[in-house]
Amino acid sequence: MKRTYSIFVLLSLLSFQSISQTKPVSERMAATVMDIWADSLWTGRPFKWTYDQGTILEGISAIWHRTGDGKYFNYIKKSMDHFVQPDGTIRTYSSDSYNIDNIKNGRALILLYKVTGQEKYLKAVQSLRQQLSTHPRTAEGGFWHKKVYPHQMWLDGLYMGQPFYAEYSAMAHDWSAFNDIATQFILMERNSLDPKTGLLYHGYDESREQRWADPVTGRSPHFWGRAMGWYGMGLVDALEYFPANHPKRDSVIAILNRFAKAVQSVQDPKSGVWYDILNMPTGKGNYLESSASGMFVYALAKGVRLGFLPENYMNVAKTGYNGMLKEFVETVNADKVNLTKTVSVSGLGGNPYRDGSYEYYLREKVITNDPKGVGAFMMAANEMDLAALSKTGKGKVVTLDTYFNNEIRKDVLGKNYKYHYTWDDAANSGFRVLGNLFNYAGAKTNTSAVAPTAANLKNSDVYIIVDPDTEKETAKPNFATAKDADELYKWVNDGGVLVLMTNDYTNAELVKFNTIANRFGIHFNQDMINAVKNDAYETGAFVIPAKHPIFKTSKKVYIKEISTLKLSPPARPAFTSGKNVVMATAKVGKGTVFAVGDPWLYNEYVDGRKLPAQYENFKAANDLVNWLLAQSTN
Repeated sequence: MKRTYSIFVLLSLLSFQSISQTKPVSERMAATVMDIWADSLWTGRPFKWTYDQGTILEGISAIWHRTGDGKYFNYIKKSMDHFVQPDGTIRTYSSDSYNIDNIKNGRALILLYKVTGQEKYLKAVQSLRQQLSTHPRTAEGGFWHKKVYPHQMWLDGLYMGQPFYAEYSAMAHDWSAFNDIATQFILMERNSLDPKTGLLYHGYDESREQRWADPVTGRSPHFWGRAMGWYGMGLVDALEYFPANHPKRDSVIAILNRFAKAVQSVQDPKSGVWYDILNMPTGKGNYLESSASGMFVYALAKGVRLGFLPENYMNVAKTGYNGMLKEFVETVNADKVNLTKTVSVSGLGGNPYRDGSYEYYLREKVITNDPKGVGAFMMAANEMDLAALSKTGKGKVVTLDTYFNNEIRKDVLGKNYKYHYTWDDAANSGFRVLGNLFNYAGAKTNTSAVAPTAANLKNSDVYIIVDPDTEKETAKPNFATAKDADELYKWVNDGGVLVLMTNDYTNAELVKFNTIANRFGIHFNQDMINAVKNDAYETGAFVIPAKHPIFKTSKKVYIKEISTLKLSPPARPAFTSGKNVVMATAKVGKGTVFAVGDPWLYNEYVDGRKLPAQYENFKAANDLVNWLLAQSTN
C-alpha cells in the first residue's frame, strides 16, 4: 500500500533530523551512558571493580578534553568515588587475584589525581602499580592475563595494563619502565602473529597445556575482532606517553603499522566495518560486530593524529566510522543513541570451559549498549570529531617557555620537575587544556627551558611566555634582558607569533619583563583590576563585542586579577574595559604579538569544572588558538 504523509508530519520529521544533527554522536552516546549507568552501578550485575567501567570512562574522558564540559569530569569522579575510599583503598579490588583486567581503571584514577591532586587517588593508583611489580609473568617476561590463567598472554591484557603502566611511568618520570612496556607488545606480537595474514590470535599459552592451545605454537585457534581491537587501542594509548628518544619506541610504532595493515585487509568492503571473527566473513553465523569496529576506528584515527600512522589510514577509519553509523547506531531521540550488535564477552579456558573454537565465539550473546562497545564507540566518535576540527596549525610548532617561568616541585617518586603553566600540568595551574587545543588544531607543542636565541626560535611558529618568575617563586629567577628582547624582536619581525601572558604585579615580575614587552609598544602596569572575592564571578566578567576579530565564537568570559596595559605604536588594544586596556596586539614586520596581563587560559578556568556555564572561556581559548595559528606566516 502506498503511504502518504501530511505536511505536518513531514515538517516534524525534518525538524527532528535537524535537531538530531546539532549534537555530535559522541555526546549523544555519552548521554545514553550517563543515563543508563548514572550511579556507576551495573544493571543486572554485582557492584564491583571492572574494566568495563574503565572503558566507558576512557570515552567520557576523551569527550571532556575535547569539549571542556565539566559534567563529563564530574561523571568520572562520581564513578570512581564509589570505589576509592578516603584512605586510597579500592572497594572490591583484590591485588592477590593478579588479574590484569583490574589495572584498566587506573587511568581514570591517574586523571583524577592529576586534576585534583587528592592523595586518595594517588594511593589507589600506586596500589595498582604495585600489582604490576609482583604480577606473575611468562618465562620471557610477559604479564600473565590472570593468576587463574597461568602462563597465558591474551591480546586483551595489553590494553588493560600497558596504557596505565605507560601513563604512570611518564607521570613518575620512570623512563626505564618503558623497556618493559615495549617488551609486552613485542612478546605478544611475536607469539600470536600469523605471518600469512598479519592478524593476531586471541591468546597463547607458553605451557601448551590448555586444550585451546596449539601443541606446537601455543596459540588459540581464531582471530577474534575485539581481542585485536584491545591490542590496537593499547598500542596507541601507550605510545602517547613513550619518550621520543626511547630506543624501543620505533619497534612499537612498527608493530602498530603492521597491525593497521592487517586490520585494513579484513575490513568488510561492503559495510566498512569488521566481523566478529575477522578472517571468516562468509562463515556460518559470523556477523558484523560493533566493539571491534569501534576499537579499530579509534586506533587507526588516533594513530594518524599522533603521527604514528600514515595519513591514508584516516580514510580506513572514516569508512569504518561511517559504516558504524549505518550498521550499529540506533537513534533514541535528539539527545541519545544506542549502540547495537556488541558481543557481550569472549574468552579462553575457565569454567565452563571455552575452547576457542569458531562455534564457541558465535555462541556468545550479542547485546545493545554493552559498556565495552559504547566505550570504544565514544572514543572512535570523538576521534572523528577531532579530525573534523579546523587544522589551522598543521605543520606548525607552538613553543611554551619554561625559562622565565621556571617553578619546580617533587613528582610522585620525589624527583624534581617543572610545573605551573606547563603543557603537562593537568591541575588547576596548568596549560594542559590549552596544549590540547593547539594539538587538536594540528600544531605540535614544544617546551623551551633556555633563553630565546635565533637558533632555538627558528623552529617555532608561536612562542608563549607566561608568568615571569619573582624571587619568592624561584630561588634564581631568569630575568628578561635587552638581549632577550633583541632576539625576540628579530624573530617576530621575520614572521613569528609571540604571546606574552604575565600576571598581576603581586604574582609576576613585570619591571624587567617590560624590557621585552616595551620593544613591541606594550607595557604591563603595576596595577590590578577584577579582584574577585570567592565566587563573585561577575566581578571578573567581560562581554565580548560582536564580530570581535579574535574571539569569534565566545560571548562572555571571565578573567580575574589582571595587570592592565599601556600602549604605544605599533601596539593596539584588542580588548578594553572602560579606560583599561586588557589585551593588545602588535604587528611588527611579518610577525604578530598578543599580550594579556594574566595567564587566563590555564586549566582552572577552561576545563569546565569551576566556572558557571555562562562564561565561555573554553570557547575563547579555541578562538585565540585558531587566531594565533592563523597569524603565523612562517
